[in-house]
Amino acid sequence: MRFSSVAPDTRDDFLITTIEQNRYSQKIKSKDLLKLLAKHGYKHYTANSNYINFVLKSPVDTSLIEEKVRNYYKTNYEDISINSIIVAPRGYLESLPDKYSIEIKNRDFLSSEGIVSVKTTENKKFFFNYTVVADVAIYKSRDVIKKDTQLTLTNCIKKSVALESFQDKPVQNIGQKQLQAKRHIPKDMILTLRDVEILDVVTKDSMINVNFFQDGMAITFSAKALQDGKVNDIIDVQNNSGKILKVRVTGSDMAEME
Repeated sequence: MRFSSVAPDTRDDFLITTIEQNRYSQKIKSKDLLKLLAKHGYKHYTANSNYINFVLKSPVDTSLIEEKVRNYYKTNYEDISINSIIVAPRGYLESLPDKYSIEIKNRDFLSSEGIVSVKTTENKKFFFNYTVVADVAIYKSRDVIKKDTQLTLTNCIKKSVALESFQDKPVQNIGQKQLQAKRHIPKDMILTLRDVEILDVVTKDSMINVNFFQDGMAITFSAKALQDGKVNDIIDVQNNSGKILKVRVTGSDMAEME
């Protein structure tokens, strides 16, 4: 292992360590490595751990795994621009089996880093680390948004951010579905699915139009909504005579008798 493996543009190449034959990794003390670097004039390096582990690069072809990761992220994000994907086995591998399946955990797309497992037909597993360098479209609150407020481009702003780590899946397109805030949302907060819900198109105590179809006839009457409702919700309403009926919400202040 030479310094040029770490800094390819260096003009002062030198040996860092040697990986012994029939071994694929070599661990050295961080303080020893820093002393060696300082000796050659590289004093700006620091270490976050007591040891540095050098691993021999595996020759396996990871292109299928990279494609799996790429499709996985594109499936989970409506608006993502992937710049690069790096995949490396967690241990040294000479080759991969002829047939295998690739598995990724359900919520790994929330982070730029994850682990892929490769499962053989004999149920043997190999694990790979991956890193995705990508930009993702998100929405941020322009100001404080109160609970039950409809989300629009007036109170939200669309931005592109580097994919790092999200607590939950970010909202990516507030135009495709009418959404409202599920809770109080602070200013300049990234909106995620846990913060929003489908907009109520009928509000409690409002007067709505109810359509009733029977024998080819259509009758429309007004009724008071006794509940909030989204499209296709079944809610209770009260007609002018005081009778409580169940109706299906069909649109803004509109419903049908079931």
